[in-house]
Amino acid sequence: MKKRIVIFASGSGTNTQNLIQYFQQGEVAEVVLVLSNKKDAKVLERAKNLNVKSLHFVKDALFSENGVLKILQEVQPNLIVLAGFLLKFPEVILKEFPHKVINIHPALLPKYGGKGMYGRHVHEAVVANMERETGITVHYVNEHYDEGAVIFQKSVSLSEEDTPQTVAQKVQQLEYVHFPKVIEELLLNPKTHSATHSPPKHG
Repeated sequence: MKKRIVIFASGSGTNTQNLIQYFQQGEVAEVVLVLSNKKDAKVLERAKNLNVKSLHFVKDALFSENGVLKILQEVQPNLIVLAGFLLKFPEVILKEFPHKVINIHPALLPKYGGKGMYGRHVHEAVVANMERETGITVHYVNEHYDEGAVIFQKSVSLSEEDTPQTVAQKVQQLEYVHFPKVIEELLLNPKTHSATHSPPKHG
């Protein structure tokens, strides 16, 4: 029986589409539900086009015991994946699904993490500080922005010619290649990645 993945996303949903398609081609898991806090988010349309159930919810429902939590309790996902989800994730869900909520961040945490550091804001800061590398971090989600235990990191080199746009492209390619594989590995070997003992993994 395939493992169940639920994805939370707020925007276009290219990562979500990539994950859905990746798991549709295998036997390990399937994305059974996509949830978004934005009614007009393109991610909802992408999920629908790939025959995956998608739902929009209002912000209050995320923090209510009778809202999003109830939906998740019915689905009983093996893993909850945040892929470009911009709201702070609620403790009410984290307590119900301990060590089962992960996020992907478009930088090498702890650099360029925290509230307001998402998408282009991260890449603009990386370029402004003339960094010579950036990358992705997959980490467990806790009650603080971008502070959960690191599961996986992958870096990419930058040059003086790089702009926020080219940095975004480089980071996105890392996401497409590595995020599905990290999720698959987590689902196959959950005990290998304890949320309390997960040192950063550089590739």
